[in-house]
Amino acid sequence: MSADVQAFFDTATNTVTYLVSDPATGAAALIDPVLDFVAASGSLSHASADRLLAEIEARGLSLKWILETHAHADHLTAADYLRQRTGVPVATGALVTGVQKRFARMFEADDVDLTGAAFDRLLADGDTLELGELTIETLHTPGHTAACVTLRIGDAVFVGDTLFMPDYGTARTDFPGGDAATLYRSIRRILDLPPQTRVFTGHDYPPAGRAQPAWESSVAEQAAGNVHIHVGVDEQAFVAQRQARDKTLSPPALVMPALQVNIRAGALPPPTAAGHVYLRIPVHMT
Repeated sequence: MSADVQAFFDTATNTVTYLVSDPATGAAALIDPVLDFVAASGSLSHASADRLLAEIEARGLSLKWILETHAHADHLTAADYLRQRTGVPVATGALVTGVQKRFARMFEADDVDLTGAAFDRLLADGDTLELGELTIETLHTPGHTAACVTLRIGDAVFVGDTLFMPDYGTARTDFPGGDAATLYRSIRRILDLPPQTRVFTGHDYPPAGRAQPAWESSVAEQAAGNVHIHVGVDEQAFVAQRQARDKTLSPPALVMPALQVNIRAGALPPPTAAGHVYLRIPVHMT
């Protein structure tokens, strides 16, 4: 069965948010929604999330789930804001608790419940959720982070940062908990799906020769043409080139604020006694 997929591209973070719905019932899910944040001024707004809500209302859809493919390092999630506006539960992969433990220590975020309670549903590998007459199936696909999941809905998979468009390649693996060999095996799991399966990526960074962002490919197109992991690239070769590329990459611009908010499912840290909210930046002497 085919899901209806509508993409929203955020130019500030190159993130793609998906509104996925069941054509038969209008049941809908949001995947990886973005909170608008300007680090230079510390300003936060909800224009992107409000646009999603307006589209859901305009189309007469019934939002059932807010889904996170992982705890993102490149944008802040709007999951908690949307949950407060709609009452709809937020779900993510069950292994997010390990990510919470790692980064709660880093940021001394003592308010974070390390059991994953910030999320309403933690999804184990193989867990399913109902979306009208469709089923959302969870596939654990770690490697970019230890807790990444791919969400399979009808004939489509939503891979988060695991795979990008074929002409851009695959996710970095140099974050804490990331691992290139693990990513290779996770991607092979995706590429073992039926060739016609639609693949929707969580970001796009158009490479030289392509001006416009894109986000949809197929398993067949990924297997034939992904510049990092097409058919014929074995694990050893993939790991070597992935690790070499990772050494050239700078940290994401929003990595510090994003992780603090995203381990809280999009909620902000608690205010101080004076009512101010702060995001921390640990200082590392070099």
